[in-house]
Amino acid sequence: MDGERLASGSSELAVGESPRGGAPIPGGSGSCSLLQADVLDLDEDEDDLEVFSKDASLMDMNSFSPVMPTSPLSMINQVKFEDEPDLKDLFITVDAPESHVTTIETFITYRIITKTSRGEFDSSEFEVRRRYQDFLWLKGKLEEAHPTLIIPPLPEKFIVKGMVERFQDDFIETRRKALHKFLNRIADHPTLTFNEDFKVFLTAQAWELSSYKKQGPGLLSRMGQTVRAVASSMRGVRNRPDEFTEMNNFIETFSQKINLIDKISQRIYKEERDYLDEMKEYGPIHTVWSASEEDLVDTLKGIASCIDQCCKATEKRMSGLSEVLLPVVHEYVLYSEMLMGVMKRRDQIQTELDSKVEALTYKKADVDLLTEEIGKLEDKVECANNALKADWERWKQNMQNDLKSAFTDTAEENIRYYEQCLATWESFLTSQTDLPLEEDSEDKI
Repeated sequence: MDGERLASGSSELAVGESPRGGAPIPGGSGSCSLLQADVLDLDEDEDDLEVFSKDASLMDMNSFSPVMPTSPLSMINQVKFEDEPDLKDLFITVDAPESHVTTIETFITYRIITKTSRGEFDSSEFEVRRRYQDFLWLKGKLEEAHPTLIIPPLPEKFIVKGMVERFQDDFIETRRKALHKFLNRIADHPTLTFNEDFKVFLTAQAWELSSYKKQGPGLLSRMGQTVRAVASSMRGVRNRPDEFTEMNNFIETFSQKINLIDKISQRIYKEERDYLDEMKEYGPIHTVWSASEEDLVDTLKGIASCIDQCCKATEKRMSGLSEVLLPVVHEYVLYSEMLMGVMKRRDQIQTELDSKVEALTYKKADVDLLTEEIGKLEDKVECANNALKADWERWKQNMQNDLKSAFTDTAEENIRYYEQCLATWESFLTSQTDLPLEEDSEDKI
């Protein structure tokens, strides 16, 4: 695929960082080497867990039209990216959330600062404010222009029940980080980064963006696209290549596994929170108890101090879970839904070609016209397939890096937590007795 480049750098360890890690993106055709599904193999005998996943909605779709760089400098930049993977010429920051209250609604906008050296931009720095629905618009436009590329997911519009309220600080900060990651993943993508709608999103003032949005397809056009998409999905695809069947099977398995991991992770976090709340009560209890036990004052106060130190260590570990593991796992839950939508859109293009070939076989319409349409659709299917195969390899490498880093960092943090708690109690017990905790091997003999 033209305009592709090597991704570089390590994957992010916390929400808000944008990974550049990835393997070289293969060219137009070639076999699609799929990651073995057992990379996320889990024991599924979890009677008390229900593996859930949302139905991936089939987005409205225009004909496949890959957007190429609009200026010679853009193409030069892409060549530079291939030669110099570490070079980056687009930096985006999402910060400064701000609440807006009107008579009709209450919403939050985020400041987006863009710094770039690209020639197609009128300036080297831009500052705009965007609300969540603007991000949704951008995501939809990217899917229309690139139906078989893997568009980074957005955080859900509403927070999961039982978590923080919509406009609480924790929720706003979590969403800000997710939106920051969304834009930077697009900026790091070899094709999406040069999308014209993306450029407008980063540079246009609010009134300019509102006017630009109105230039999109009308309601009847979008309804027609949706009807065709649904009709194609109902017919199904008969001539899907084996590599895409294998890819579809991987996506289904991956979706089940990552949803299970997400649910288990959320449950662990909740249980840790309950454990911490309960442990916080024990320290004061031992302190009060020491006032009535003159012979045990030092011991009880020592226990209270140990409990307090363990509480602090637990809070630090939970902070690591909420910043390192949970966001990464849930992002790939959303990615799994996105992948299902991408596969449906690829199959839709394939189904359209199949129907034309069938019509030509039975001569149900003008032969010359059908032959011309089939030729165009064959090119369209080939472009869609090549785009998906190249993006699949890139996504797969990023997925492996992200999940590996998240679980490795979490494991290391757990080790530090247990070592810290153990050292705290060992120090306390040593101070309470003249005998060592463990006798030397010679003494045991």
